[in-house]
Amino acid sequence: MATMMALFGTGAVVMRGAGCTINDMWDVDFDKKVERTKTRPIASGLVSRPKALAFLGVQLSAGLAVLLQMNPYTIFFCFGSMPFVIMYPFMKRITYWPQLFLGLAYNWGALAGWSAVAGSIDWTVALPLYAAGVSWTLVYDTVYGHQDKRDDIAAGVKSTSLLFGDHTKTVLSGFSAATISLMCLSGYMNGQGLPFFLTVAGAGSAHLLWQLKSVDINSPSVCWRIFKSNAWFGAIIFSAILADLAYDRITNTDDTEEQPSL
Repeated sequence: MATMMALFGTGAVVMRGAGCTINDMWDVDFDKKVERTKTRPIASGLVSRPKALAFLGVQLSAGLAVLLQMNPYTIFFCFGSMPFVIMYPFMKRITYWPQLFLGLAYNWGALAGWSAVAGSIDWTVALPLYAAGVSWTLVYDTVYGHQDKRDDIAAGVKSTSLLFGDHTKTVLSGFSAATISLMCLSGYMNGQGLPFFLTVAGAGSAHLLWQLKSVDINSPSVCWRIFKSNAWFGAIIFSAILADLAYDRITNTDDTEEQPSL
């Protein structure tokens, strides 16, 4: 399991980096018009497009090296995420829902992780988990998008931040509730115990509520701070899994000790 976690950790860093490279290559003309992004390497001219393409090749090769350590089912399944990775930067040109496509790409690992361990996917568990991740992405990336909304309007970039506008907190309340509900549904279908649900529904809900209470969608600095705080939400979900695993091992040990020897 430690090896699998190391592989997925490496793969996540490499492929998210590749996604950022693709995004910066697609968006170089937009990035030049946005105050926060005009200093990015490609937009500023520090890195040429051919060099960026070569770097992308290195990233994708590293990602492929990680992927080839998986079982055949997972290898072929993971290629299914590439259309979403490539499409995401283009979506902000034609739809106000590019964050949805970002979520579909970023959370593919929730499905791939299951297949890497089991050799197949139990959709009753993995699909709600995937949907929870997509919903969460809509929350944090909509907040993120509010940093650049004035420049985005001028540049012609679309986003859920612009679509939701002044109703952002109301809409994100719904996506936050969906995130927690779907996470709990996935846990229920997987047979998780009480510590998982208490942590997700308790601490997880409290953190998302704090985000919605604290965010000022007209303050880029506050939006950035709230966006970064989602690392803590991820830590809460991870701690819920660890707490449930520890509880399960303790209770199973107690049950074994209580059984009479033959």
